[in-house]
Parts: sequence; structure tokens; C-alpha cells
Amino acid sequence: MNAGKSTTLLQSAHNYRERGLTPLLFTPQLDTRAGQGRIASRIGLETKARAFTPADDLHQLTTTAGTIDCVLIDEAQFLTRAQVYQLGEVADQLDVPVLAYGLRTDFQGNLFEGSQQLLAWADKLIEIKTICHCGRKATMVLRTDEVGNVVREGEQVEIGGNDRYTSVCRKCFKEGMANTQPGDLPL
Repeated sequence: MNAGKSTTLLQSAHNYRERGLTPLLFTPQLDTRAGQGRIASRIGLETKARAFTPADDLHQLTTTAGTIDCVLIDEAQFLTRAQVYQLGEVADQLDVPVLAYGLRTDFQGNLFEGSQQLLAWADKLIEIKTICHCGRKATMVLRTDEVGNVVREGEQVEIGGNDRYTSVCRKCFKEGMANTQPGDLPL
């Protein structure tokens, strides 16, 4: 959250297009904050993308999309294990670079399925950093309710932005979750 992942993705897409190359952009269908099949950044950049569902075969969608020079994935934490494998096939068999941008963990500190698989299988990981309100590097997110109280339970996936999530360091994450019982935290 707030690290500029979508901005970086959109800049990469612009760079490919500027050189006469064709990027294929994917965004999860469940994320409709910018509209169906759109990627938008907080600083106002946006573009169309191919919305995908967990059932979609991203390798097949890439091979049927025509000439593609790069695949860019927004909100990569929502990929399935199979889709991460399919994207590996895009890189390995089609020799098309794949750049995936997403969160590592959810509001309880647990890995998302897509993030877990990307951490295991990616050739290279680059962390895009953001800062906690205390000044440390933010690596976690806290979910909050309508009045700013930390939410400790609920579904793993709840689409939202700054209105629902705050990027924090591990120390502030633990402090934000401190009102839970010792066995409640996913350690």
C-alpha cells in the first residue's frame, strides 16, 4: 500500500509503448476501484487492462493476444498458484518478460496465495518501499473500519485503499494488533 506499485507498472507500460513495443496488462476482475479492467495510481495515471479471474489461464490469454513484448500484472497477490506457474511458462517458453506488482501479506500478516508462489518461484524480487507513520520502512498493512479502529478478523480479501488500509512497519503492526489474544496472531 502506498509504495507506488501501480505507478511503477504504468510507467513500465508507457516505456514499452514509447519504444513501439506492446505490453499486455492484467488486473484482477475483483478490483473495480478504478473501474472494470482498469489500472489506476493514486497520482492520477491510469490505463485499460485485461481483467482476469482465478479461473483464467494467463499463459493462454497471452498466447492469443497477438504480439506481446511484456506482461505486467497489477495486484499480483490475487494470482492463484496455477496462474503464477502459467506466468512462469510465459517467461520460460515464450521468452516474454513478466513483471508482477502486488502486496506480500494481508491485514493479519499472512501471505496471499499469489504472493507466496511469487516469492517461491520468481527469478528476481524487487521491493518497492514505502514509509510507516513512525518513519520506519513499512512492510505490513493494517485494515481499519469506518472510524479508524484496527480490524483484526474478517475475510482475507476486502478491496480498498487508503480508506481501509494503512501501511505500517512490523513494530507498528504488532502494536496495532496488540489488543488480540496471544494465540490470535498468525505467527
